[in-house]
Amino acid sequence: MSFLTLVGVEFKKIRRSKILFILAVEAVILWIPSILNAKMNFSMQAEGISPENNFFIQGFLGMAWFMFPASMVVGTVLLIQTERANKGILKMLALPISTAKLCMAKFVVLLTLAAAQILMMTGAYYISAAVSSGTQDYNFILPPLFVLKEISLIFLSAIPMITFFWMLSVCIQTPVFSIGIGLASIVPSVLIINTKAWFAYPMSYPLFVITSEYGKLATNLDTVQVEPIPWIPTAVVIAILCSGISCLCFGQAERR
Repeated sequence: MSFLTLVGVEFKKIRRSKILFILAVEAVILWIPSILNAKMNFSMQAEGISPENNFFIQGFLGMAWFMFPASMVVGTVLLIQTERANKGILKMLALPISTAKLCMAKFVVLLTLAAAQILMMTGAYYISAAVSSGTQDYNFILPPLFVLKEISLIFLSAIPMITFFWMLSVCIQTPVFSIGIGLASIVPSVLIINTKAWFAYPMSYPLFVITSEYGKLATNLDTVQVEPIPWIPTAVVIAILCSGISCLCFGQAERR
């Protein structure tokens, strides 16, 4: 069985799951406060940022710090539990397929779900910006190319974090513990981005990136900017290490 065929099989397994529905609900919930508090964006002009930029950044700050990482924690556990609940993983392990290949196929599905949620949140942003534009008589809608650049940065920076959450879900058999550790690891991000060692903590990457962009848009705010070195090499090492551990541990408990 080719890797692409295996990925296709994994996508079929989640068609009737509630994962996409949960991700969509979270995307909608994220922007409700932004609509209700749209007027507050005008008070931020003293910081040197336009209302439309502040509307965008504030919404995605909440997403990058907690909503998106929490969704990935839940998504990874639901994805792995889809197999464990019906003992489907035992059937897959009985096939002449490399466990590492099976693990990576599921990880590709997880990355696709992450991209899908970011796109959902982006769609919800445009809807909320349109609604706020009507209620405030001001255009809050930003150019698509700018928005695409920002969400691409968030997605790419989140890959090491997602590999870490995937490793947790594979290595920890009890879903409650896996979710608990994952959610607990998100909270310190807001503190760690203010330290020099932020690049060693993958859960802080999305928040750091969007905070850095905030500093570029707000001329009167001074935020730390992203430095490719040592961030990118460290991120690559973390992603490879977590992926390697996941591949080694995948299916080991079931084989016993």
